[in-house]
Amino acid sequence: MSGADQHVRGPARAEYTVLPASRQAKGEHTMTFGIVVGNRGFFPDHLAKSGREEMIAVLRAAGMEAVVPGPDDTKYGAVETRAEAIKCAELFRANRERIDGIIISLPNFGDEKAAAETVRLAGLNVPVLVQATPDEVGKMTLADRRDSFCGKMSLCNNLKQYGIPYSLTTLHTEAPSSDTFQKDLEWFAAVCRVVKGLKGLRIGAIGARPAAFNTVRFSEKILERDGIAVEPIDLSEILGRIGRRKDDDPAVQAKLKALGEYVPGTGNAPAAALMKMAKLAAVIDEWMQANDLAISAVQCWTSIEEYFGVVPCTVMSMMSNAMRSSACEVDVCGAIAMHALGLASGTPSALLDWNNNYGDDPDKAVCFHCSNLPKHFFEAVRMDFQEIIAGAVGQANAWGTCVGRIKAGPVTYARFSTDDQTGRIRGYVGEGEFTRDPLATFGGAGVVRIPRFQELLRSICENGFEHHVAGNLSRSAAAVHEAVTKYFGWDIYWHQ
Repeated sequence: MSGADQHVRGPARAEYTVLPASRQAKGEHTMTFGIVVGNRGFFPDHLAKSGREEMIAVLRAAGMEAVVPGPDDTKYGAVETRAEAIKCAELFRANRERIDGIIISLPNFGDEKAAAETVRLAGLNVPVLVQATPDEVGKMTLADRRDSFCGKMSLCNNLKQYGIPYSLTTLHTEAPSSDTFQKDLEWFAAVCRVVKGLKGLRIGAIGARPAAFNTVRFSEKILERDGIAVEPIDLSEILGRIGRRKDDDPAVQAKLKALGEYVPGTGNAPAAALMKMAKLAAVIDEWMQANDLAISAVQCWTSIEEYFGVVPCTVMSMMSNAMRSSACEVDVCGAIAMHALGLASGTPSALLDWNNNYGDDPDKAVCFHCSNLPKHFFEAVRMDFQEIIAGAVGQANAWGTCVGRIKAGPVTYARFSTDDQTGRIRGYVGEGEFTRDPLATFGGAGVVRIPRFQELLRSICENGFEHHVAGNLSRSAAAVHEAVTKYFGWDIYWHQ
């Protein structure tokens, strides 16, 4: 047994921070990373010890957990040999359900083969971040020189050979305690949330797409190949279940109360319309829970207005506001984009139309929907009737839309589409801002400014993308793009 191997002593134990009692009671998941601390014997191994401690402290300060071998399990709790790689991989596998991503930290050059083998042997199939700590100009002697600058290249070379996708920090080398790494850690956590949230995603498709909307066609088979399942239900079945519900049903009454608390203006709506919305919300909730569905896409017009007598916008808005994205016009791919943005930012997403030019400014447009935007999006919001559909089905059958101005601030937008010709998922992502430019219109709307917007519009048209776009009031494009391109292999253009 080599000198390094003799430091492997029995089953490895995870080191991790403990959730505050208040968060444990709520059952909240804490972002958890498996940590591989690289080490290499003829480099200063005291750097592995201090580097491991620094990384754990940084994660703890950020409210995150670390699964990492202890110093009694391997030398300094680092990974240098195959035996240590096996030990660390076993630890990771034992914590498979907890680990959201892996961080490979190089406080010195590190053994690139052992680190890469740890990831491969663990088989977690989660995002991987490679971090290397910089040398200090005054500490370049044999006692303190790191050489992680060079070691990172060797590690990445091995990961590439092993077919393991990985992410990189902003700077080639950056200390775990640096401000730059803090931002990279937040970004990587967002990447991990998106990847975890899209894997095994189950979507409810309620009703058939409106006949006029060829634009929202999609391929279930292409989505299924990436582990995203679509569970359809006919709108007639939803309406049939509603017909069996009594007004005094506890679930219906709970939804009726929630509607009144969610958005102003319900007092102007007919009582019969509010009762229909409450029953619709109760039935959809129960169906989604019974089928383990995270998000939905709904046939929002015009059958439900003609044959049931409400628009489902407020019901869908409430779901989206609760981080259960709900897209209109059975736009399943639009719902996926909403969900990805929400996973990255931790805030609700909306589905919008790229709808109108704004005067003669080439970088501005009006984003609009009727609307089912989550109330998180609005400066102020009220319930009203849907003016467009009311012209066809009558005002009495068009109550339930959310009307208001989208608040000013940053926005990340995204569009995903299944491409049957290539068998791939394609799309685009980018960032802009909602402005305070004057706008007098109906529905849910705002003026958006996108840098080089005409180039984006040309790309949308040349690639045949839909007029729907998901939006989120955050700056999350980098995380979403990294997650879906690096770890799913989707063909996504990042407009910058």
